[in-house]
Amino acid sequence: MQCPRCGAKDTRVIDSRVTRDGLSIRRRRLCSSCDHRFSTAEAIVREGLSVIKRDGRREEFDREKILSGLHRATDKRPIPSEQIEMLVNDVVADLENEFDNEIPTRAIGERIMNRLKGIDKIAYVRFACVYRDFAHIDEIALEISQLKNEETSR
Repeated sequence: MQCPRCGAKDTRVIDSRVTRDGLSIRRRRLCSSCDHRFSTAEAIVREGLSVIKRDGRREEFDREKILSGLHRATDKRPIPSEQIEMLVNDVVADLENEFDNEIPTRAIGERIMNRLKGIDKIAYVRFACVYRDFAHIDEIALEISQLKNEETSR
């Protein structure tokens, strides 16, 4: 595994832990060159899983696309990267349990938004803006208004 700080290829595992859901392993690593410590995650890769896009196209399922979208939505928000990883693991596990080989993008987006809503409202709105492809500021205002109404009704 390459060190993210110095690029050296000589790193070693100093700690391994199974995640709560038991579906992945988190490893703490140490770079032999610069002594930088970093974490990696090891998860089961399910072969043959595809995503059905809104226009009907099919493409290979890519967990990294989900992570990338979440990182953009949570940028500069007080959300630990471990929490984002757990969110992705939970969503992927739910999807794999519900769907056989083909997952509609709608199912992916809705599950992510439902979980983000409980973690960080700003990240939720950011993600919703892209996922729902808002074209006007009024659509964003309506989404925020609905969030406010949900909070006051609790």
